Amino acid sequence: MSLPDPEIEKRDLAREYRRLLRAADQSKGKEDRKRIRKAWELAVEAHKDMRRRSGEAYIFHPIAVARICAEEIGLDTTSIVCALLHDTVEDTWVTLDDIERMFGKRERAIIDGLTKISGIFDPSQSAQAENFRKMLLTLSDDIRVILIKIADRLHNMRTLGSMKREKQLKIAGETDFMYAPLAHRLGLYTIKSELEDLSLRYRQPEEYAVIEQKLRKTKAVRTRFINSFAAPIKEALTKEGLKFAIKGRPKSIASIWNKMQKQKVSFEDIYDIFAIRIVLDTKPEQEKSDAWRTYSVVTDFYPPNPDRLRDWISIPKANGYESLHTTVMSPTGKWVEVQIRSERMDEIAEKGYAAHWRYKGQRGDNRLDEWIGQIREVIEGGEDSALEFVDELKLDLFNEEVYIFTPNGDLIVIGKGATALDFAFRVHTQVGQKCIGAKVNKKLVPIGYVLQSGDQVEILTSRKQKPKEDWVNMVATASARSKIRASLRADRQKLAAEGKEKLRKQFKKLSIDFIQGNLEELAHRMRVNSTAELFVRLADGRVMLDEFPAHEVRGGRLHFVRRPAAAPETESEPTPVKAKKPEGALVLGMDNQSLDYSMAACCRPIPGDEVFGFVTVSGGIKIHRSACPNSTQLLSKYGYRVLKARWAGDEDREGAEAVKATATIAFAGVDDIGLVNHITGIISADMSVDMKKVSFETNEGSFEGRIEVLVNDTGHLGELIERLRQVPGMASVDRLEDELP
Repeated sequence: MSLPDPEIEKRDLAREYRRLLRAADQSKGKEDRKRIRKAWELAVEAHKDMRRRSGEAYIFHPIAVARICAEEIGLDTTSIVCALLHDTVEDTWVTLDDIERMFGKRERAIIDGLTKISGIFDPSQSAQAENFRKMLLTLSDDIRVILIKIADRLHNMRTLGSMKREKQLKIAGETDFMYAPLAHRLGLYTIKSELEDLSLRYRQPEEYAVIEQKLRKTKAVRTRFINSFAAPIKEALTKEGLKFAIKGRPKSIASIWNKMQKQKVSFEDIYDIFAIRIVLDTKPEQEKSDAWRTYSVVTDFYPPNPDRLRDWISIPKANGYESLHTTVMSPTGKWVEVQIRSERMDEIAEKGYAAHWRYKGQRGDNRLDEWIGQIREVIEGGEDSALEFVDELKLDLFNEEVYIFTPNGDLIVIGKGATALDFAFRVHTQVGQKCIGAKVNKKLVPIGYVLQSGDQVEILTSRKQKPKEDWVNMVATASARSKIRASLRADRQKLAAEGKEKLRKQFKKLSIDFIQGNLEELAHRMRVNSTAELFVRLADGRVMLDEFPAHEVRGGRLHFVRRPAAAPETESEPTPVKAKKPEGALVLGMDNQSLDYSMAACCRPIPGDEVFGFVTVSGGIKIHRSACPNSTQLLSKYGYRVLKARWAGDEDREGAEAVKATATIAFAGVDDIGLVNHITGIISADMSVDMKKVSFETNEGSFEGRIEVLVNDTGHLGELIERLRQVPGMASVDRLEDELP
């Protein structure tokens, strides 16, 4: 790795500093510039001997993060200072006391929130999840911690190319699993889209490249279409005396890919590749009326789809997003999404919370504050597992919203899929704990009833009611689930205290010392997994003191007359064991491979797929495709259990016979006489491929089918799919992960 010329690097550093100052729109004052300069000089000195993997001086990273905070999010001087210094406490001689002495208590608190947790973690936990939880603990105190962390992750993703492949997959998985949803919830739509795109670029490089190329090739056609579509609208809006700008907004590559996967369609079959955005230059008090005037103009020229009208101006989203969306039919027979918003709304949509805070006091300024309060409740709910916490939070990050009314007509926004019990906990924790049912639109419903937008809900309570174990599965929001678990834990702790006291008295009666060794001996003899569980079972009657097993007491120590060889499994889950990883990459397809492994059923890899190994709790190794639907979660949450794997090449096998792999192909098209013979003929006769299972179904002139085949590798499978696509009347042919039933 060759190092850059020091003089050139010094020049580049000065240039980046000037760019940062130009981007800092909110830091024009003399005192602001002085503080930024001070932070700059400290960061340069602290990181002077550090370099990134690419060979670039490390200081360019905090500068880039600070510039993202200033330019792309629109944050203030304090944020820029903290972004410049965000890695100093973790990686250099600078301490939090130094930060407080030089800049202040607020800067210390923010940088502390940005500093990763140090120390030893439980092997069953993800350090990244712990870091994520610690970072969110500062959310209600100062949201700038989260915004700077998102900027930090964005720059890391932009420079991920210098990392090793396994590191790229892990970081991309974490980004897609945790950071993109968080950016979405905070209204950072532009950054959220880029994070998703960059994650897809490294997780699915081939699919990303194909979509990117198709977007580039169709850009000129889209531009002509947008100009033609917008021409009559521009003329009419000008006559109305409205000031506006019209632009086309292409859908992100990740969004297109997700839609292709979800709907099982090709790029060409997605109608909303882009949207038309109309941004109005209007006064705050006229925003709503001008938006609906614009809607009227648009629908005068193009008929709207009544099922696709979204009014987020009257009722903004929880993250402050406001816009009027409609989908209209163009003269060419294509559906086109049109977004109508003011300049203020557009800035909030682009820069999220930072812009939202700038307009605080005008309208829609408390939804994010409410959500932040709910996140704080989840964090303080006391979940023992950081991974469990992240899973709970993620439920609320990307969830759509429904709008529910109280009996008094107050509006409450809650996640889609929420039940009456969710709503009860949203009203108040005690209302949720005492909930026995609800009236929805004056009709009695159970607590598990799923609410729909527009429902009016009245919660019914009873003083005798308290949360039950099955309630956890009746709610859809992280906040409600956290409150239920907290209540159950409190009840369990109370039971444990009662059971402990009962056992203490029994031990005293039998002259047995109340010490840990005796407690563990009794728990084992009673076939209970832990002493805490033993206390609970004694309190609730599942273990009875009059069933105390035959024993002897010698010097206060408990000895059982007859001890079972081994205790069977209990209701409690076993403690996860961290299996040892093999050194080097696992080579697949080798007869002499010393490690046992099997192909994951969720993605069914075949030779040629990019894969990784995952060490399961039981110690076995499952092989997953990098494109597996579960890969994002596995790589982000359990990175310590992921190992490198590759398929054996010709040089590895040394003349051994190649092992065929099973793959499933799904196809659909127009039914015709002899079609089945045509398809099976290509597979068996032309391609000499063995079929394991076949399934065909016809319905009113169309057909769908699946065939499970044995192939050599991805190249062999790709050739077979391409031949099948050439069959007359064939509409789609795709590889599937799931097996035939």
